[in-house]
Amino acid sequence: MTCAACVSSVERVLSSIDFVESVSVNLPLEKAVISIKGEVSSETVQNCIEVVEKAGFGAVEILPASRVRENNELELKRKYHQVVLSFTLTLPVFFLSMVAPDMGRVGSLDLRLFLAMLASLPVYFVSGATFHKNAWKSILRASGNMNVLIHLGTSVAMLWSCSVVLGPLIPIIPDFIRSSDHVFFDGAAFIISFVLLGNFLEGRAKLKATDAVHNLMRLQPTEVQVVIGDDLAPMSIENVEKGSLVKVIAGGIIPLDGFIQQGFGSIDESMMTGESLPSHKKAGDVVFAGTTVLDTTIVVQTTSLVGDTALSNIIRLVEEAQMGKAPIQRLVDRVAKIFVPTVLALSLSAFLFWLMIGDSFLRDVGGDMTSSEMAVMALVSTLVIACPCALGLATPTALVVGTGVGARNGLLIKGIKALESSYKSEIVVLDKTGTITEGKPCVIEVRELGGNPGEALRVAAALESESSHPLASAVNDAWKSMGVEAPKAIDVKTLIGSGLTGEIEGLEVAVGSLDLIRSMIMSIPPEVEAEISEKSASGSNVILVSRDRNLIGLIEIRDTIRNNSPSAIAKMQAMGIDVIMLTGDRHEVAHFVASEVGIRRVISGVKPEEKAEAVRRLQLEGVVTMIGDGINDAAALTVADVGIAMGAGSEVALDCADIVLVGDDLSHVLSVIQLSRATMNKIRSNLVWAFLYNILGIPMAMGVVYPWTGLLLPPAFAAAAMALSSVSVVLNSLLLTRWRPVDLDSSNIRKANIPI
Repeated sequence: MTCAACVSSVERVLSSIDFVESVSVNLPLEKAVISIKGEVSSETVQNCIEVVEKAGFGAVEILPASRVRENNELELKRKYHQVVLSFTLTLPVFFLSMVAPDMGRVGSLDLRLFLAMLASLPVYFVSGATFHKNAWKSILRASGNMNVLIHLGTSVAMLWSCSVVLGPLIPIIPDFIRSSDHVFFDGAAFIISFVLLGNFLEGRAKLKATDAVHNLMRLQPTEVQVVIGDDLAPMSIENVEKGSLVKVIAGGIIPLDGFIQQGFGSIDESMMTGESLPSHKKAGDVVFAGTTVLDTTIVVQTTSLVGDTALSNIIRLVEEAQMGKAPIQRLVDRVAKIFVPTVLALSLSAFLFWLMIGDSFLRDVGGDMTSSEMAVMALVSTLVIACPCALGLATPTALVVGTGVGARNGLLIKGIKALESSYKSEIVVLDKTGTITEGKPCVIEVRELGGNPGEALRVAAALESESSHPLASAVNDAWKSMGVEAPKAIDVKTLIGSGLTGEIEGLEVAVGSLDLIRSMIMSIPPEVEAEISEKSASGSNVILVSRDRNLIGLIEIRDTIRNNSPSAIAKMQAMGIDVIMLTGDRHEVAHFVASEVGIRRVISGVKPEEKAEAVRRLQLEGVVTMIGDGINDAAALTVADVGIAMGAGSEVALDCADIVLVGDDLSHVLSVIQLSRATMNKIRSNLVWAFLYNILGIPMAMGVVYPWTGLLLPPAFAAAAMALSSVSVVLNSLLLTRWRPVDLDSSNIRKANIPI
């Protein structure tokens, strides 16, 4: 399939089958989802395949994901080699046709033009073979698409040019062709070359789009350790039944949804909840497939099969979202369905008009051509000027320039759909952790409660140096910034989910939760407990420090808000965009962060699969742009009209997103919207010029104004106009290089937290 007309053809022929209820065909994925009456059997599938093949297309049953990816990579390499070959041959064709001086003659043939013909024939027959073959398939189906336009344009250009070159050897060629000194070899070659380049870029984008599901699938282990009695038995994950006991060691990935049957420890659930801090889980707590056990070994009793896990549901959501129809199909493909037959009808009408009644008009004007010569010239000129070169270049050139400018400024735009939708954004949905916030906890306050200045952080750093917990990393980073070496702690013990104890300089020390410290000292002042409760309610994590069984301080740790988040959000709101926070975090933390950055609408406590549904509900209110960074955002990013991933986010989020921000600054979101508007304006102006050129040029080529003005557009001029239209489109697109990203006023930036 090459365009929307092909999609319509496939859907039409499949819908004509009696047992087919509905069909949805996806062009980029080259995939059809068919709903049928009754049960699916090999016979029904084969019937569908045969119907598609009779319509001139190819079809196979869905292959394994790895096989599909391998085939797509091989196809992309083939397209790359086609592009290289085509451009390698096209450059000398252009030089010989348009630049090279007269090279003399060989017998009766012009040597320069003869060499140009020889160089262009491989481009036409080899590089353009797919276009010609598919064009004839389309013609036989009585439909039109870009292949037909490419075939007609290049064929007429080549036929005319070869006739000019070989005219001295073939007497039957009309004199007005043999006497012409202008050829269109370069036009035919460049049309094929540029379209091949566009196909290659599209193929690469399609291949990249499939990475999302592959990366999600890699999160699920293929083999697990099942507990049978006192033994462990390795087993394929597909064979694990509900209720099985599965052992997961520290650092391992939980293979299936379930609950902890034995053990306790910290679980990294960031891929599911978006939380940067791990969750402490004990026996009886629910765990999810794809999450990671950090510090201990646990036994999980499974509650799902491999295809029913939360991770599998996210994978399915991404696949379903990718199968959805694009909001705007390519304009050129839609117009091509009527453009091709219209041009053919106009060409034939002009030919018949001048052939049958042209003599009287020609006598009045005083032309020196016969009616038959005028008829042939009108036919050739109309077909040549209607060549789809400008139409074919209008979108890809602006897209290539726009995406190139974006990449240079840290905005990676994956395709035209993102550009078409992002400039219309009415609602921007922001994930909290890693998007509005840094996604990395840090110390924001140290309260001394009875020791020497700096003693609480000094003791905490000595103990936390023995831990890899994210809170420990925050403490260690804060101490390192002081530039002082921490004391050596001995006999350090890790109390999972509570904290650490040990000995420093002969004194017993501890750092950790309120419960841990309460068990080690006589009492904690009520005002300290109240302060801890208040800080916890505002989204902070508070750890206490004791020495010699005395409370010496508390340390507040928080995932800090990015510096530019408040000003970027304020700017979006000033543009009339409704900014919404969508997070899996608890309500208190979400509303606190929202108040800090000026967001008035918050959707919190949502699970990953619920995020996608929340985005769907918001789409009823307007065009939604979703910004996130975690695996838990993957489905929502794909469902949204535009998915934007922060550069520091997970690989899956980056794959699912339409646009990737290399940096972590929310001001880049504003840049994306402005760049998309600039690029789409270029695409539209290119298309307006391309269509206007055809609307004005085709009547002149037909000779409509010739009887009254004597103005005629011969094939040479038609080809020149065609080339000019293409150059104009490219030059207009290149103006995008002057675009610059948004620069927020630094005076509007306010920091939500005070660094130590």
